[in-house]
Amino acid sequence: MPHADVVVVGAGLAGLSLAHRLCAPGRGRAPSVLLIDAPPGPLRPPPRTWCFWERAGGEFDAVLSGSWRRLRVRGADGAPTVVEPAPLRYKMLRSDAFESFVERRLAGAAGLRRVTATVRAVRDTPDGGAEVVCLDDGGRRTVYTARYAFDSRPPRRLPPARTTLLQHFGGWFLRTEQPVFDPGTADLMDFRTPQPGHGLSFGYVLPTDPHTALVEYTEFSRTPLDEAGYAHALRRYADEVLGLGRYEVLGRERGVIPMTDGRFPVRAGASVFRIGTAGGATRASTGYTFAAVQRQGRAIAARLRRGLPPQPVPPYRAWSGAMDAVMLRALDTGRVDGAAFFTGLFREVPAERLLRFLDGTSRFHEDLLVGLRTPVAPMLRTVAELPFLPRRPASPAAPHRPRTHPTDRHGRPALPHQE
Repeated sequence: MPHADVVVVGAGLAGLSLAHRLCAPGRGRAPSVLLIDAPPGPLRPPPRTWCFWERAGGEFDAVLSGSWRRLRVRGADGAPTVVEPAPLRYKMLRSDAFESFVERRLAGAAGLRRVTATVRAVRDTPDGGAEVVCLDDGGRRTVYTARYAFDSRPPRRLPPARTTLLQHFGGWFLRTEQPVFDPGTADLMDFRTPQPGHGLSFGYVLPTDPHTALVEYTEFSRTPLDEAGYAHALRRYADEVLGLGRYEVLGRERGVIPMTDGRFPVRAGASVFRIGTAGGATRASTGYTFAAVQRQGRAIAARLRRGLPPQPVPPYRAWSGAMDAVMLRALDTGRVDGAAFFTGLFREVPAERLLRFLDGTSRFHEDLLVGLRTPVAPMLRTVAELPFLPRRPASPAAPHRPRTHPTDRHGRPALPHQE
């Protein structure tokens, strides 16, 4: 049974990030690492885009697709709020660029071994270590052992929760005939979209030059759309709201991110840990994941390189999770208007403080100040009822049955798009 100090299951964002931290030059002894990647096919995630905020001069700046000093939020009435969260910048990173960057760093790591296999089980062993049971391309069974195992595979089922919504989206990388975009400003939330009968929707525009941008339609709701539904919503947003004129679609992306107050346990055994979304790195109130995955990987690597056991600390503080639970419940019940809620936060809270709050890195007193800028009465009512709500078993983590088209604020089907 091949042995290593650490086995990392999955070579997506969380797995590659942890392997990178463990093998990078630095203090302490770098452990031997076995990185197990899924074979080509449905077990590997498709290309995707990650966004996060940090100061200029970050580790991945050389491979970013875009970076913005100014952020804009538009209310349902079209009124813009433009903020500059200095010293933070909003950054966009494509997964293929990130993977190439990390794999160049890993290429010279003496203590790293990579294999491609389908993982069947990750579990403790009687002698105090961990084992990963795999099938190779030929169907042969192989068992890898290690002192610790870190599993980044998405959960098969979301944890029991009082509230579970999905952040789901479809996006187009567009090139327009006319110079219609402001490359210095990212549209973080544009609520001039038809609002669904349950939840909220918004547009999202990340321009990289006057002709090119990533344009997305996003919903927070219980059920994702199908491919035709996202195409309809995107055409309506690009044509009727943004008025882009003639454009070419250069690429497409879709995604579904869980927004839940369910608890994702970081520890799955005495020597088995979960990382990434499976380990709670996705912020329940926003869906942002990238920055928390980096914090998670750095914390794990720092302890292992010092010869200490991993410390299963969730990526977000308990207080942040409690605030997320209140917000999700208030949105899910319709007690707060989602468009007005987020627009109000960006209008009333200093931008740099708000972004740190959304990232889960603000301090306790700053969180309280943000909370005071929310609708107090519906939030207090939600706080009072949450302790009495049961956590119900969740549906499988795979997307639910899709709807076909977005609906307007009253739940009526939106008008079909004319080709």
